[in-house]
Amino acid sequence: MTRRRTPRPLAAGIGEALERAEPATLLAAVQSAWPGAVGEAIARETSPVTERAGVVTVACSSAAWAQELDLLGAQILAKLGPELAAETPLKGLRFITSADPL
Repeated sequence: MTRRRTPRPLAAGIGEALERAEPATLLAAVQSAWPGAVGEAIARETSPVTERAGVVTVACSSAAWAQELDLLGAQILAKLGPELAAETPLKGLRFITSADPL
């Protein structure tokens, strides 16, 4: 006779489901790690939107944000690196101004 498992918190089940549902792509990995790497203020103004050949394009709410983050690109890459899986080759970041509100 098998024992019935005790119920577990709903948040734990949802967290596991979300981890399994996330696509295994560089863009998805950067999108997940982005708020922790850049902080809340920058994450509100930016969003990683596309990836091509290891370079992730980040849409910014204004040209001023895009220019400032372009200057900080190497520092952001250094913060993102440890957050990404070893098999995820992030080569660079490209910052653009978004025509759509973020």
